[in-house]
Amino acid sequence: MLFLGLTGSIATGKSTVSSILASPPYSLPIIDADVLARKVVEPGTAGYNAIVKHFGPTTPDLLVPESESMPAQGVDGKGRPLNRPALGRAVFGDSEERKKDRAVLNGIVHPAVRTEVYKALARNYLRGQWAVVLDVPLLFESGWDKLSGVVMVVAVRDPEVQMQRLMERDPHLSREDAHNRVLSQTDVRLKAKRCEARGEGRGVVLWNDGSKEQLRAEIDAAIQEIRRGSPPWWNWVCLLCPPLGVAAGAWVYWQNVNINKRWREIELKEKAKL
Repeated sequence: MLFLGLTGSIATGKSTVSSILASPPYSLPIIDADVLARKVVEPGTAGYNAIVKHFGPTTPDLLVPESESMPAQGVDGKGRPLNRPALGRAVFGDSEERKKDRAVLNGIVHPAVRTEVYKALARNYLRGQWAVVLDVPLLFESGWDKLSGVVMVVAVRDPEVQMQRLMERDPHLSREDAHNRVLSQTDVRLKAKRCEARGEGRGVVLWNDGSKEQLRAEIDAAIQEIRRGSPPWWNWVCLLCPPLGVAAGAWVYWQNVNINKRWREIELKEKAKL
């Protein structure tokens, strides 16, 4: 089964691409890390309890306010849901304090999400799926690119396009809030460069500064090329012969480790020029 790693940055159109890939004619299963990240911090979970313990003392509005429909202990008695805008303000930004808090939050959420991803991958593999999309905003940062046969980055060339889309999507954000959220992630143009460095057949950049129709055309061309490099019949061969499937997966992982080594060398050379 092909692992198609999909990533981007906030407000670049990754969710749009994910939605298109999940719909006909592609109908690919989507493992959405954002959806899983919400699941693992629902009231009553270990992730929720850890977040409340760490951020509660410094973030008074960490939980959604009490109301007639939302009692103090939550609808099910497990606690009120997290107030995501408030949590976002606590961790997004480039100050040292916010970076530390963001690292704490990631340390709580990422391991739980990783476990859920592995479960979903196993289910789709046993169902004989040709490919599965790993929709992960921090694909490179979390190391999921090492398992991906192909990495797809959704990017924009103009940073202002990213800012405008974010504020249109989330009207409650001020320009400063939007700017902090963009800064909290790796520059999408750097992600695009890293994706292209993977080489033909292993990295695809979808530039999304234009219309949705243009984006669809880029997706269609990309999927056709990916199918040529990883045809559905190969998945069935690997499924029917598990040792071959394991060997193929190990080969992809080894290739990706070497790709990342080359990328680090490129980064060092670029820094040396400064």
